[in-house]
Amino acid sequence: MVMAQSLFKLLVSREPNSQVDVVAPIWSISILDRMSEVDDVMELNVVHGHLALSARWALGQRLREKRYDRAIILPRSLKASLVPFFATIPVRTGYRGEWRYGLINDMRSFDANILNQTIKKMVFLGLGSDEENLPLISNPTLNVDKKNLDLVARRLRLNPSIETVALIPGAEYGPAKQWPVEKYAELASRLVSVGLQVWVLGSEKERQLGDAIVAMIKNHNVINLCGKTSLEDVVDLIASVKVAVTNDSGLMHVAAAVNTHVIALYGSSSPALTPPLTEKKDIFYLDLECSPCFRRECPLDHFKCMNDIGVEEICSAVVTVLGGTRMEADNTHER
Repeated sequence: MVMAQSLFKLLVSREPNSQVDVVAPIWSISILDRMSEVDDVMELNVVHGHLALSARWALGQRLREKRYDRAIILPRSLKASLVPFFATIPVRTGYRGEWRYGLINDMRSFDANILNQTIKKMVFLGLGSDEENLPLISNPTLNVDKKNLDLVARRLRLNPSIETVALIPGAEYGPAKQWPVEKYAELASRLVSVGLQVWVLGSEKERQLGDAIVAMIKNHNVINLCGKTSLEDVVDLIASVKVAVTNDSGLMHVAAAVNTHVIALYGSSSPALTPPLTEKKDIFYLDLECSPCFRRECPLDHFKCMNDIGVEEICSAVVTVLGGTRMEADNTHER
């Protein structure tokens, strides 16, 4: 959802007086609320992957009353194209996919060699049907709520005055995108040994990962916040630190969008397709013959794409970003 903001920025830059409303699942609303370009968000309350025809019909009828001029449908599924069709929005733009003819009446195709990143595919849908060249793409920039950060820090008894590194060990897609938890724990141990504080961030789904990291170290300066914060809280917490170490995940894009330096670890996915959209980044990707495989689990059972990314080089990158020489570390890594 974060990457979609670049599309919203394009739309507003071209038509400053236009209204940009977004239909989205409930989990993403707090992210959309942090985008200045978004005027209104309407919840699509359906289980992911379910047709839920009645719910989509009902939402379509609500949207019909708003008399929208155009809908841009980012997902390529048939289901995603139903609500704009039910709303009788006159121009419905989207990519060819899943027998959507008629539901999509401004059908687009793309050259994968040109639109070789997810962000480019999104932004391209904001162009006119007769346009071929992408404009300069603006990176996402989420708004930060410092008052909320203060409230969260007090509630969780955090000490923001200590220099802090965020670790983001989860990845929704599956374990093939996750640097091993033991390596995150070793990294955390090294960081606290030189006076840094570590926050482990994620949702309730990552709570066990955070617990495992804390259990391996048993240091009060390593704090597991997974499952203890809302998504909007996580946005503000990430914005308050200088550097975040993260797998290729949604929170990686959040970190990039709040101007935190991103140290991104890639295994089964590709930094060429979904890079952190920021200049402040270090990318670790071994580019093995078997990667990117885009699988949820390693099909070869060796997981070298992540296992062979060393703690020493990640630690060195963190210290370099912080501008310190707290420890000696090999500073060579592939970017």
